[in-house]
Amino acid sequence: MVARRAAGEPLQYVIGWAPFGRLRLAVGPGVFVPRPETEGLADRAAARLLAAPRPRVAVDVCTGSGAIACYLAAQVPGARVLATELDPGALAWARENAERFGVELLAGDLDAPLPPELAGRVDVLCANVPYVPSGAIATLPVDVRDHEPRLALDGGPDGLDVLRRLAARAGHWLAPGGRLLCEIGEDQAPAAVALLAAAGLADLAVHPDLVGRDRIVEGARR
Repeated sequence: MVARRAAGEPLQYVIGWAPFGRLRLAVGPGVFVPRPETEGLADRAAARLLAAPRPRVAVDVCTGSGAIACYLAAQVPGARVLATELDPGALAWARENAERFGVELLAGDLDAPLPPELAGRVDVLCANVPYVPSGAIATLPVDVRDHEPRLALDGGPDGLDVLRRLAARAGHWLAPGGRLLCEIGEDQAPAAVALLAAAGLADLAVHPDLVGRDRIVEGARR
């Protein structure tokens, strides 16, 4: 284990788990490691879900290990929580975590695998989308750059390609007043807000992460 860590492998891969809030999630090679910074997004999403009328429905796309989805299921008992993931390597880990928390895990790209009957019924749609600009991948820490899946990191030339696609689809799935919450890079807030506005979302806001950086963008269906 020491040799693996000394060679640059993420500590969470070496020990086989990562903390996320009060959860302990199975992780390993092939999946993005959940970060404490994302707990702020998960907390806000859980609060929005709790405030929604029953039956409550939440969707987490680009779920990776299933961290946000599992957190929502644990914090809001009785809610229906679905998660989607494209990468087969990440799906193996997400499946293990989803089974423990009763999350419905679906294989596919963004919202493509969601059941059609959920259109207009989702109270909370959230995602930690890939948001690192392609040209900045080489500057990431070695354990991230060389070990975590590029599919979970690379957000295209400006880092916003996946968010752009998700924002365009959010209104189709959200219930009236339903919320979209996404993690973003700390320098992407103005562009991310503009994307959500262009997609027709209202009540736009940017929230800080645990260390005060602007890392969460939020919007609501009118």
